[in-house]
Amino acid sequence: MGARKRNRAKQLKEARKDKYYAVLRNCPTSPRKMRLVTDMIKGVDVNKALDMLRYSSKEASRKVEKLLLSAIANWQAKNEGARIEESNLVIKEAFVDQSRTLKRIRPAPQGRAHRIKKRSNHVTIVIGSQNVIAEIEQEQEQEQENLA
Repeated sequence: MGARKRNRAKQLKEARKDKYYAVLRNCPTSPRKMRLVTDMIKGVDVNKALDMLRYSSKEASRKVEKLLLSAIANWQAKNEGARIEESNLVIKEAFVDQSRTLKRIRPAPQGRAHRIKKRSNHVTIVIGSQNVIAEIEQEQEQEQENLA
């Protein structure tokens, strides 16, 4: 491995230490349906988001709720001894990417066949402390003022 590649790998590894996330891969739900649920919880407090997901009538909300609990568990593993209530955890990012599409054939009139696309997706949830998010936003504003 070259020096540049090694340095970049170290940078990415350091950046990942401060990032708390969970990823759900190959979920057999349409990405469009899943985005309805993830857009609902973006930027919301973690406890409020769990309540929203628990009482949502959407089938995709069950999977996102389980994923959010996994992200919280990842946060707890990296921050032993810290309490969730005191840390003001917020969902920083929640996005859905399209995964593979299974193509199936459905019988149609007069001996023909229509194609059915069974879509699936990948969901990623990133959580962070609200205090840290405010600090990052202030730093970005200062950088923009310095550039201007």
